[in-house]
Amino acid sequence: MSGRHPYAGQPAERFWRSASGAVGELDPVGKVSFRIGAADRVVTAGSCFAQHVARHLGLAGFRHHVTEPGHPLIGPVERAAFQYGMFSARYGNIYTARQLRQLLARAYGEFVPVAECWDGPQGGVVDPFRPQIQPGGFLHLAELRADRAQHLAAVRRAVEEMEVFVFTLGLTEAWLDRRDGAVFPLAPGVAGGVFDEAVHEFHNFTVDETAQDLAAALGMIRARNARARVVVTVSPVPLAATALPRHVWVSTTYSKAVLRVAAEQVCAGMEGVDYFPSYEIITSPHVRGRYFAADGRAVLEEGVEHVMRVFLRHYGGAAGGAVAAEEDTHLAEMERIVRVICDEEAIRGE
Repeated sequence: MSGRHPYAGQPAERFWRSASGAVGELDPVGKVSFRIGAADRVVTAGSCFAQHVARHLGLAGFRHHVTEPGHPLIGPVERAAFQYGMFSARYGNIYTARQLRQLLARAYGEFVPVAECWDGPQGGVVDPFRPQIQPGGFLHLAELRADRAQHLAAVRRAVEEMEVFVFTLGLTEAWLDRRDGAVFPLAPGVAGGVFDEAVHEFHNFTVDETAQDLAAALGMIRARNARARVVVTVSPVPLAATALPRHVWVSTTYSKAVLRVAAEQVCAGMEGVDYFPSYEIITSPHVRGRYFAADGRAVLEEGVEHVMRVFLRHYGGAAGGAVAAEEDTHLAEMERIVRVICDEEAIRGE
């Protein structure tokens, strides 16, 4: 009869009491399947938190590949307002795996949604799939169509030119078009359009649906770019609002659990697709809640730096190193919160 058990002699990281460490030292990453070199073109997409990843990669000397940069004569303030450079293309927030799958299908002409435009809240028209991408909306449908064609071409370039794709899952709750199943980043009526129960329906994606959509989306990318390596993350940012008749925190825990399990399933089943635990770093009891702002939702820069410090340690390659500090004269007033564009914050209860 053996005196040992399966846990005997295992590494310290596998035991709660020895895996804690000081705040700022938590590193829950195991083995990664690849490294990112300084010349590798990194494409980013996903929820609000994905913007932090894009920003820090650039600060650390990596090549954040932007295929829709805007006109060179546009100043930095205007460029940010119109969301140029926030992500690799001007797609705004992609909260769900279904959105990513749909965007790729649209970019390659495999899906043309029935919903072409919504009336803008300030006049003009807005893109139902990028409702806040154009401050004040587009003047007319022809302008929107021209911008959309340019945008989808930029998406195709991003797919075909990338070496690495970093995608951050954010939500499971979504609003769909009953006519063709198209999914929107925001409910109609929040930032354009008019909500119609006969046309629009709420859907809360399951684990199976999310895993299937994510695997299909990554398969579409690999079909056009076999060399693409992928990092999947889950945003730690709670839901701004829930459409279900329950507390928003209960909906948040469901959403994050679904996304985390779906990410695990997809990453375990696809070669060259890694899961990176940004969600775990920000929400872990080890950091005592210090990475969230007073509202309990916005992630502080200290937390983002911790996430990216760990990311660069494992994926850093030639360009990796300490994350460069970004000067921000308004840092104190912002309670150390780095501003990001988050479509979801447009939802109001009034």
